[in-house]
Amino acid sequence: MHDQAGAGSPDNFQRLWTPHRMAYIKGENKPTGNGPDDGCPFDAIPKMSDEDGLIVARGETVYAVLNLYPYNSGHLMVVPYRHVSDYDELVPAELVELGEFTQKSLRALRKASGAQGFNVGMNLGHVAGAGIAAHLHQHVVPRWGGDTNFMPVVAQTKVLPQLLRDTRQLLADAWD
Repeated sequence: MHDQAGAGSPDNFQRLWTPHRMAYIKGENKPTGNGPDDGCPFDAIPKMSDEDGLIVARGETVYAVLNLYPYNSGHLMVVPYRHVSDYDELVPAELVELGEFTQKSLRALRKASGAQGFNVGMNLGHVAGAGIAAHLHQHVVPRWGGDTNFMPVVAQTKVLPQLLRDTRQLLADAWD
């Protein structure tokens, strides 16, 4: 290594730069309010093509979409079309289809990627960790033995082996 003025002290570390994550960190495109017309991405996504919106499947009351800032490759969210913030606001048809789409997500992820386990759940409200609390969404995160390593702990960086568009296509093809 050689010295480079202004770049800090030289060391033996390699850097994995992830500038695309800055949009998430800064909250870009995050809704400004609680209403459906306040810039909610979950209201905008269904108006896009499946490829542009990263939609894996569409139902009558919910849709499955890849998380733009995934914890793991294949991190899906099941989202009602209707702009509601709490689980107890869902009507019976939404509850049923949300459950069915969660099952289909699990099946598609097992088929497409050999997922060995899952984290499934919702963060209801900002204090519970919801990034977009105004629009309910359920996370389906595939897991594999050994899928954790030092990168998130030491480098605060997640290494994802597949591009979102490629993951979307694999899961759409594997969807029932």
